[in-house]
Amino acid sequence: MDLKSGYPYWAVKNGLMYAFPRLDADLRCDVAVVGAGITGALIADELAGHGHDVVVLEQRDVCWGSTSASTALLQYEIDTHAIDLARRYDQATALLAYQSCLRAISEIGAVAQEVKDVDFAPCQSLYYASNRADHSRLADEFAWREKHGFPVRWLSRAALKDEFGLTAPGAILSSVAARVDPYRLASRLLRRMQRQGTRVFDRTQVKSIKATARSVQLTTASGISIKAGHAVIASGYEAQCWLRRRVAKNRSSYAYISDPVDPAELRWLAGTLLWESARPYLYLRSTGDGRLLVGGEDDDRDIPARRDRLVDRKAATLQRKISRLFPHLQARPAFAWAGTFAETSDGLPLFGRHPQYGARVLFALAYGGNGITYSMLGAGLLRAQIERRPHPLSGLFAFSRLG
Repeated sequence: MDLKSGYPYWAVKNGLMYAFPRLDADLRCDVAVVGAGITGALIADELAGHGHDVVVLEQRDVCWGSTSASTALLQYEIDTHAIDLARRYDQATALLAYQSCLRAISEIGAVAQEVKDVDFAPCQSLYYASNRADHSRLADEFAWREKHGFPVRWLSRAALKDEFGLTAPGAILSSVAARVDPYRLASRLLRRMQRQGTRVFDRTQVKSIKATARSVQLTTASGISIKAGHAVIASGYEAQCWLRRRVAKNRSSYAYISDPVDPAELRWLAGTLLWESARPYLYLRSTGDGRLLVGGEDDDRDIPARRDRLVDRKAATLQRKISRLFPHLQARPAFAWAGTFAETSDGLPLFGRHPQYGARVLFALAYGGNGITYSMLGAGLLRAQIERRPHPLSGLFAFSRLG
């Protein structure tokens, strides 16, 4: 499956950071993690850091799939409003989802601080109403978050113009958000794990999974066998190939990154993630070297050749939108790309057992706009399940909620 098009900036900037060997002999382990992107790396790190013998298997070079195309806006705010989650489920469910994601931002920061040199930085998040019709929904969302103690402030049209120079009916300003280089974080995590004894293999494709009550046997395309106590399928948007029924819809998202912008032009965007209420939404953030990363223009195309042809056109559309928002800002595309992403019907991820396989095979489907945040939460959830402990998110992120 071709997960990206164009020139994803992280891969261009970092290159192939580390080379890992191809698996060439049978082996045993406690947990086999299938997928070496940011999701697989965070899960493997959590497990290995708590005494599990982990093997990581990646069919490409590590991090060369969706992770290299991620735009990595780290937010507790998910694509589904809290008030909509509360309406669909209940207030307690919405509160659990949002509070968990809020906690995950600091947890990712702690991992980034340990690994070092991954362009992690705390930011604030500005979520503005794209039009007058969205104003009341955003105001209701703000009221819910404020009531439940989230770090938010409401900005009226006048305050938004005065503080940010942005013309919009209103906005929610959240003080907790962050940015990171996801490719670098995952690569450095995997390299650190390898140095500490975790076995990491790339260019190793798993072709079959057979689970029993006691173990899981994975077989690679070259016939090599991996026997594990548990398997975690963390192969991102390709993971649905292991399931008889699709659980999410694949889509395409587009992004570009500028050359470094003069700090006098970048202004508050240096420390603020910006996104809008329209769906699909425009979003942007800066990088540590002062570039502007712009994304959006999502569509339903899941055919790589068609997506490839649209990259430059979509980047031009995104630039025009930024120019209308910020006429002073020169932020032309230097590199543009597109990537596959998936979304569930409620915007929440799927972590844990699937009835098709039984208790020994766990899935890590960090689908939605908060993939890295979800992956951080999923790492702890899956470790709890492997260790046969309860976890507060097990029910909320379970396949069973889909019916």
